[in-house]
Amino acid sequence: MFGIVRPCSEHGCPSLREAWRAHLCGLCLTLRDGQGQGARLATNYDTLIISVLTEAQSPSASPHRTAGPCALRGLRSADVVDARAQGVRLAAAVSLVLAAGRIRDRVADGDVAAATGPARRSLAARWEAGGARLASGVGFDTAVLVSTVDRQLDLERRAALPPGSGEAGRRPVTLLELTRPAEEAVAAAFAHTAVLAGRPGNAGALTEAGRFFGRIAHLLDAVEDRDDDEARGAFNPLTATGTTRLEARRLCDDAVHGLTLALRELELQERHLVDVLLGTEVRRAVERTFGHSPAASYERPGWVRKSAAGAATFLTCGMWRPRWSRKKGWPCEDRCYLRECDCCSCCD
Repeated sequence: MFGIVRPCSEHGCPSLREAWRAHLCGLCLTLRDGQGQGARLATNYDTLIISVLTEAQSPSASPHRTAGPCALRGLRSADVVDARAQGVRLAAAVSLVLAAGRIRDRVADGDVAAATGPARRSLAARWEAGGARLASGVGFDTAVLVSTVDRQLDLERRAALPPGSGEAGRRPVTLLELTRPAEEAVAAAFAHTAVLAGRPGNAGALTEAGRFFGRIAHLLDAVEDRDDDEARGAFNPLTATGTTRLEARRLCDDAVHGLTLALRELELQERHLVDVLLGTEVRRAVERTFGHSPAASYERPGWVRKSAAGAATFLTCGMWRPRWSRKKGWPCEDRCYLRECDCCSCCD
């Protein structure tokens, strides 16, 4: 899923950028500590929101520590969320289980060399078991995540059947039925952060927020991948259900509105980073995927910056630059990848 947000600039809003990095690096290091160095490849920018949500509800439930130098931080130390924090452990568990599911999905689709299939399935099994172990330690059952993959594949199989070839009397699969497994998986993980933070009153709103976030992620991924999927003859939920770009945008906008309302109901001690990741950046992701002028671009495919992980989707304008970047220290407008992105609005 990628990339949620790399908060503005080192000079514009450093506290926001550092808070985001603390969760990202904390997730990466928790994966290392819980499953070994190789598991750091499962670091998922979107699942770090689970750690962010837990800390936002109860900062005391999310201890930090100073991590040693890392090449990805320009060999600098940094403040990170400690692996003892239940929120980051849940985020690591979800990352492992979802990564395992993606591996199995790619093997099933024949998107990898046949000779590597057994090794990839073995890796998926190890990561799934590791994710279940981490989740068990924080009271979360990963069965809802594991079953998502099987349910998704079954729904896609049904949706791909030619008209009239399915079971007698069975109606066609709708787009929102295809997004439901992802919605329910994200909703369950979001809701559990209320348990970890000791805020049971937030569980309902977090369930709704997770459901809408999962729907948006699934839809944006489908829009981004549609041309490539059609070229490869691969399954795409929009193509399979005959959904137009216009309708996909409408569904995304409705989900963004629902997510916004759900966020307003949350009782948070610290909400700035949550509002940026699940508010500002979600809206920007939709705009970037469909174009900044909805009325003019609904039906016109446009250039889209693909996410690093290739699954849905929250995009970054590239404002933050590491020490070795030649654009490090350049003015705001020169460091941004995209034009007219108004990327410093979060500094307000």
